[in-house]
Amino acid sequence: MAGVTWLIVTQSGFKPGGGEGAPPGPPGMMRGGGPGGRMGRDMAVPVLAATAKTADVPVYYDGVGTTRALNIVTVRSQVDGKLLKLNFKEGQDVERGFVLAEIDPTIYQAQHDQAVAKKAQDEAQLANARLDLERYIRLAQSNAATKQQADTQRATVAQLEAQVNADQAAIDNTKAYLDYTKVVAPISGRTGIRLVDVGNLVKATDTTGIVVITQVRPISVIFTLPQQQLAAVNKAFAGGRLETLALGTDNRTVLDRGFLQVIDNQVDSTTGTVKLRAEFPNADLQLWPGQFVNIKLLVDTLKQVVTVPTAAVQRGPNGTFAYVVKPGDTVAVTPVTVTQQDDTTAVIASGVAAGDRVVTTGFSQLADGKRVTVTPAEGGAAPAAGAPAGGPPAGGPPGGRRRPEGAAPQAGGPGAGQGAETRPEERPRRTEGAGGSTVR
Repeated sequence: MAGVTWLIVTQSGFKPGGGEGAPPGPPGMMRGGGPGGRMGRDMAVPVLAATAKTADVPVYYDGVGTTRALNIVTVRSQVDGKLLKLNFKEGQDVERGFVLAEIDPTIYQAQHDQAVAKKAQDEAQLANARLDLERYIRLAQSNAATKQQADTQRATVAQLEAQVNADQAAIDNTKAYLDYTKVVAPISGRTGIRLVDVGNLVKATDTTGIVVITQVRPISVIFTLPQQQLAAVNKAFAGGRLETLALGTDNRTVLDRGFLQVIDNQVDSTTGTVKLRAEFPNADLQLWPGQFVNIKLLVDTLKQVVTVPTAAVQRGPNGTFAYVVKPGDTVAVTPVTVTQQDDTTAVIASGVAAGDRVVTTGFSQLADGKRVTVTPAEGGAAPAAGAPAGGPPAGGPPGGRRRPEGAAPQAGGPGAGQGAETRPEERPRRTEGAGGSTVR
């Protein structure tokens, strides 16, 4: 009977008088259960905190753009004929002037040879006419021939000279058609999937073409910004080139770095945005025509400003504020003025100074003047020095139970004698004290 009573008292946390020696209860519960107990609100709240720093902060304008090739060319045949050969592989990078395809040149070679022969014939006639002209001139000087005959021969020479020039033009024309039988790349770029196979008859009027060449180095991105940011962009653009970042789908990975090239000359009145074009070297081919990318346009850099993590900035009915950790590990609600912020960093104009510690996690139980325990971000607080990792307190009863101060071992209880044990058939009993009654 006495052993059961001792067990009920120790498990209930009862201490006569409900004083300071009572065992602690769970957080948020009254200690001891008697008058003078303290509530859990007086306990320190664990939080994570970061130190405000001064740094140079870049000012970026964010936009979404579409990647476009600087040049896209559909290569078509300029003459009719049978396609004899394709000299490229699909997806191959080609230089300007590279022979992509060859068309049967037989007809065009014959036309060229015919024009060359016609010129040779007319040149022979011209040479003979010039000799006759010289004879008529000498005869006219000796009155052996009339001056009219000399003038007529001079006109004949001029006609033959014009004919020779026409023959040269015909040669150039046929030579051009002959050269067109070799289809060359007009720009440097990457070939796509071929649009026609070897052996087909191609014509100059075909709209399909042979292959499409796309210039991907360098490459451009067309993106938009709100019209409210146009004035700042124009001002910064007038001072020099503006660096532009192309980001991946996670909005963190930098695919390439380039520069702004053009600001469109009008605002789209439907959307209230303005188009801009940036150019990227695309050396690693991270950008591809038609790809959607996130764009960050650098328009300014704030020099030596106070920065805190964005998570430290809270918003309330009176505006933005932060919990600043004061000496003595208490927090103070401090109004702050934010000039700009992104996903990670906020720039503070007033309210927080460099070196101040601001709370970044654990706001739910905070209030002005609340005591806190700052814990490192990578883990919780370590156990107090000298505290056991587990098990009952030193010198306490088995199982971690604590005997009330000044209570002597009762007959039949632990320590009263050897062989004493609690009988399982004992029914729970009610104990009464200053803190009320407890039933176990």
